[in-house]
Amino acid sequence: MKVNVHAVNFNVDKKLVDFVEERIVKLEKFYDKIVSYDVFLKVEKTSDKENKMVEVKVIVPGDEFIVKKQCKTFEEGVELASESLERLLLKRKEKVKAHI
Repeated sequence: MKVNVHAVNFNVDKKLVDFVEERIVKLEKFYDKIVSYDVFLKVEKTSDKENKMVEVKVIVPGDEFIVKKQCKTFEEGVELASESLERLLLKRKEKVKAHI
């Protein structure tokens, strides 16, 4: 599965891209019909320490899930976003099973 990583307002390094891809691809364990992933990494221009914004968009047949997290580091944001998506995808899987 292809993970599209988009960096806004900064240049992303290979190590961060690899971390994001590795963590996001693990979501396929919870729901195997995922079409694509889009991950947006943004640096907000604020004086606040939590100025890293992570937005993950997961497209599944008939629906899409978007999770936004703001943290001190991108790694922490990706972890929190993927945990939220795990719950959403498990819920989606149970809902689809219930209708079959």
